[in-house]
Amino acid sequence: MNCDVPALWLAHKDALRNYIRKRVPDEAQAADLLQDVLLKVYGFCQARSGVANIRSWLFQIAHNAIVDAVRKNRRLQPLDEGFDVEAESESEAYQEAADYILPMIQLLPPAYAEPLRLADVEGVKQQDIARQLGLSLSATKSRIQRGREMLRDVFTECCVLEIDAQGHLLGFAIRSDCGSLQTYKQTLEKK
Repeated sequence: MNCDVPALWLAHKDALRNYIRKRVPDEAQAADLLQDVLLKVYGFCQARSGVANIRSWLFQIAHNAIVDAVRKNRRLQPLDEGFDVEAESESEAYQEAADYILPMIQLLPPAYAEPLRLADVEGVKQQDIARQLGLSLSATKSRIQRGREMLRDVFTECCVLEIDAQGHLLGFAIRSDCGSLQTYKQTLEKK
């Protein structure tokens, strides 16, 4: 984990503030909770422990801070009964992974990337893809299937997936040795 806390904080502060404000009605209390999260991040970074998915970890800290505050101060509205931090983490992890699907497809040879993109991203029927690319239907099906296998290999090679006991995706990260996706990740982080 990168323990450059100021950079880490700048990258995630607004998302954490929004997360807390949705669950805490009082702005001053929300600001206090955000400050508590920052202090916990500093404490953790001083201990030099490792975290696979920084974003999920930060939101877990925020959730725990809200729960602690609710227990200490009954003036806060309790969390929604239906709120599930694991489901929220899973949703964020899936969204984070989805951001990399197109760049990973672009790493495939064009003969496989284009039919796969049209079928699985654009939702074009395989027969229409075959017509559009001047291929037979069986060749199109074969390229889409082979493209999926190649995409799975890219995922395995470039990504770290954190999965719970029930098979739910909790965290997603790009391996540091996957240069092309690291470059894409840096452009996403600059936005």
